[in-house]
Amino acid sequence: MSLSNVLRSPVGKKFVTGITGLGLVIFVLMHMIGNLSMFSGDDAYNEYAHFLASLGPLLYAVEAGLVLFFLFHAITGVRIWIGKRKARPQGYDMYRSAGSPSLQSSSSRSMAITGIILLVFTVFHLISFKFGPGGPGNGDPAYMTVIDGVEMRNLALLVREKFATTWYTLGYTAIMLLLVVHLRHGVWSALQSLGAMRPSITPAVYTIGGLLGLGIGLGFIAMPLALYLGWI
Repeated sequence: MSLSNVLRSPVGKKFVTGITGLGLVIFVLMHMIGNLSMFSGDDAYNEYAHFLASLGPLLYAVEAGLVLFFLFHAITGVRIWIGKRKARPQGYDMYRSAGSPSLQSSSSRSMAITGIILLVFTVFHLISFKFGPGGPGNGDPAYMTVIDGVEMRNLALLVREKFATTWYTLGYTAIMLLLVVHLRHGVWSALQSLGAMRPSITPAVYTIGGLLGLGIGLGFIAMPLALYLGWI
């Protein structure tokens, strides 16, 4: 059997969503931690962003890998969802929780929908920040700063401007709550897809996955709300 046939099989699809899902969880966790540097001041945040930009080709390679992970995860996830819909043409509102080990819930039933929303948001987020003022191909001098004699992008200024508006802050907060919902089931599902689960630890891992998702979501929400409320 060829590799393409394996990846198109039910087991192969679950493996792809599992490995890409865990990779994306690690990414959002690191990204959330980086965002929290804003609590240490604008200079700390700008230096963090400048450090990432200074990685050059390595950063481009990581970004390319993340794009592939996003695409494979989204496309495969949607294909799994469509396959389940075809297998069960009745609406999901007719289902009852299957209990352990499936742990079917609102989070699991909405994975495809929340995933698509998060993917669209990611594109919008990149346009707003990575390619916004002062970013690649948009070197607006008003969004540049000098720290310890080093000129760098003043990304903190752009962040402050964005989260000074009510609609942007509320919209971002709503999306991060969807991320919590997605991660609540996603962490457990990824581990199960990779065969790293035993029935005896399933409830504990599901709980940990939910707490991890909640922690990441709150971590992302903390900075914009603090900015909007004038706390930092």
